[in-house]
Amino acid sequence: MFRWFHRLASLRNFYRLAEILMPWLAVLCAGLLAVGLYRGLFVAPADYEQGESYRIIYVHVPSAWMSMFIYMVIAFCSALFLVWKMKIADIVAEVSAPIGAAFTFLALLTGSLWGKPMWGTWWEWDARLTSELILLFIYFGYMALRSAIDNPSTAARAVAILALVGVVNIPIIHYSVEWWNTLHQPASITKIGKPSIHISMLIPLLLMALGFTLFYVVNMLARARNVILQREAKTSWVRERVSEGRL
Repeated sequence: MFRWFHRLASLRNFYRLAEILMPWLAVLCAGLLAVGLYRGLFVAPADYEQGESYRIIYVHVPSAWMSMFIYMVIAFCSALFLVWKMKIADIVAEVSAPIGAAFTFLALLTGSLWGKPMWGTWWEWDARLTSELILLFIYFGYMALRSAIDNPSTAARAVAILALVGVVNIPIIHYSVEWWNTLHQPASITKIGKPSIHISMLIPLLLMALGFTLFYVVNMLARARNVILQREAKTSWVRERVSEGRL
């Protein structure tokens, strides 16, 4: 297991693995998103309280999940980099940040679109909304700090520490609806016991969540391959691939 993990940490091996996985994952991602959207928008019944407006959850909820999941990936990779100096961990964290920020923004945007008809306002300084907004600022701070430091190794260590400090916001986002009085509805899927969402609505939501996850993975792998090529431009294996036109 450790030997496999060590081999995966090689930039060359990671590049090759990404090259193999990306086409298959992209096709699976497109299929899941297509089926999930179709079932969510046209097959799932209208909600008895919210009517048709609830259907925005098929974009909003997976976006919110991904905003937290991607940040946890960044924090995990940051820990790997600080402890074992794994270059690929730093690269994965670097390329994940813009994707995570985009999902966070999408979660906030779709939440506002849902909040207007449900709450009567585009924005409320609700505990869940505020902590999600803070997450967006943490993403921005992470990217800004990396860009502000000229020395790559120093920048990598600085943003890794920032990512680990900022991870404290993730449980705040998750448990905010339980810790404080909030307009945001409590968990309806991950709570203990049966989810309070009907199976006909739950299935497309889970399909969308998996599709969004694969969307992140495919984009992360594509961006990571570009960064690897930039960092390894002077190595023999990159020059060999360039000469053969296999980039």
